[in-house]
Amino acid sequence: MLTLGIDSSGRTASCALAEDGVLLGEYSTNIGLTHSETLLPMIQELFARCGRRCEALSLVAVSAGPGSFTGLRIGAASGKGIALAYGIPMAAVSTLEGLCRNVAESERFVHPIMDARRHQVYTAEYLGGVLRGEEEAVSIEELVARLNREGGKHLFLGDGVAVYRAYIESNMTAEHSFASAGNLLQRAGSIALLGERMLERGKTVESGDFTLSYVRKPQAERERERQGLREFDMLHQNNADSAERTLDRSLPRNYRIGGRSGYENEESL
Repeated sequence: MLTLGIDSSGRTASCALAEDGVLLGEYSTNIGLTHSETLLPMIQELFARCGRRCEALSLVAVSAGPGSFTGLRIGAASGKGIALAYGIPMAAVSTLEGLCRNVAESERFVHPIMDARRHQVYTAEYLGGVLRGEEEAVSIEELVARLNREGGKHLFLGDGVAVYRAYIESNMTAEHSFASAGNLLQRAGSIALLGERMLERGKTVESGDFTLSYVRKPQAERERERQGLREFDMLHQNNADSAERTLDRSLPRNYRIGGRSGYENEESL
């Protein structure tokens, strides 16, 4: 079974090939170029270096979030295109679970943290590779305070470490450490190997059914919803004003709707 793994959920772009549980090769870049420029050329180079052909693929495993909305979409589009072209299934692998696999041997509580901006991180808690609770977007202050209350030994990794390491070191009273540089960021090798496990368990999907897990809605969507609420409020107020004017015209002149109406119980109107 030959599996292509793709992770473009953050600043790092990564692709990997795994075959029957063995990692054949992995490319990762963290050089600031957009993933749309780097990802497909990296995949082509990976196949060439590993001496494999796309026709031999059994599965495309893609980091499905949470993470950068744009990055996730680029990875999903690339993976869908390959899966569709060769008629193979896809595995939607949690970005946070992929990070956790980087430190699979750790006996500590593992906390992947990905920078979600606005002083928030995407995170989850794992112990022995098993998810405890749910994936969430939470402020770094709230996360650190919670872990201080719970105690125990904790391990952090992910691109959020570069952003919040100083804060964690200054405010974390519970015992804690950080993953080594080689395991700190997203790796497509972990995504590929987790994808193989999902295929064995029948947890894959067709390319047309592949979906991303944002945890928090994209900024553009939140803005549209806020705009929609503002427009609804304006429409509601306009309708109320129109109804009031209509009622004023239909009632005798000595009755008015709204404030000082002359009714005994204005609150009921």
